[in-house]
Amino acid sequence: MRTSRERFEELVIEALDGLPEWIRERLDNVDVLIEDEPGPGRSHLLGLYEGIPLTQRGFSYAGVLPDRITLFRPNIERAAADEEALRERIRHTVVHEFAHFFGISDDRLREIGRY
Repeated sequence: MRTSRERFEELVIEALDGLPEWIRERLDNVDVLIEDEPGPGRSHLLGLYEGIPLTQRGFSYAGVLPDRITLFRPNIERAAADEEALRERIRHTVVHEFAHFFGISDDRLREIGRY
């Protein structure tokens, strides 16, 4: 499924707006980026969280660059057959990467059936 960058961004905003309020309230110092070229070694990734999870931030956490959640548009689009599947894949990827922001590992996500 290929879509325009603008439509993809709209679907990402929809996914972010759909996060529960208690999650949105805790989103501090994190940016969401969309990459049109995944780059070397990332051709299999739908998303990537880079930063210091909330569970590891201590009292000395200050003055650091924002954490980043990157969504790899071509990879996500290849994983979806139509716009509804694309919407769901984006939502799933956003939730998955924000789980990492909250300190939840891939192993734990597998255990709870959210991988």
